Amino acid sequence: MDLEIYDNTKDGVPAEQVELVKKVLNYAGKYIDLADNTEMSVTFVNNDEIQKINNDYRGVNRATDVISFAIEDEADDDFPVIMDDELAAEIPQNIGDIFVSIDKVGEQAEFLGHSFERELGFLVVHGFLHLNGYDHMQPEDEAVMFPLQRKILDEYGLTR
Repeated sequence: MDLEIYDNTKDGVPAEQVELVKKVLNYAGKYIDLADNTEMSVTFVNNDEIQKINNDYRGVNRATDVISFAIEDEADDDFPVIMDDELAAEIPQNIGDIFVSIDKVGEQAEFLGHSFERELGFLVVHGFLHLNGYDHMQPEDEAVMFPLQRKILDEYGLTR
């Protein structure tokens, strides 16, 4: 997976945590059989920036932990691009962007009584699954997404 990571935090995210995010997302990608040429990004922010993003895009004026912006493949286009399957397989698919509040990672890890790394892993996997079409708005969707994210994290080694 081609993963771009941006650090927009005030104090900077330690290299070990950036590396953890890369490894756990690559693991999650393999776990759900994501194509190797998939592209996505993760941007680390502080509470003030994620609050602005949350307000601007969701109309909720408070800081949140993670926000995902999936890029939809299906577009109403008057001029669709037609290509054979071989060429289509070579073109990278950008699935979207995740924004994670590093402040919320720390707050929630402390509140829940587990490591910062476990909370960071949980949030990026949660956002990653949203980018791949998983949701938890309906009970039947939650029954699929939540056990999947737990399995990915547990098997990776980020247990509670």
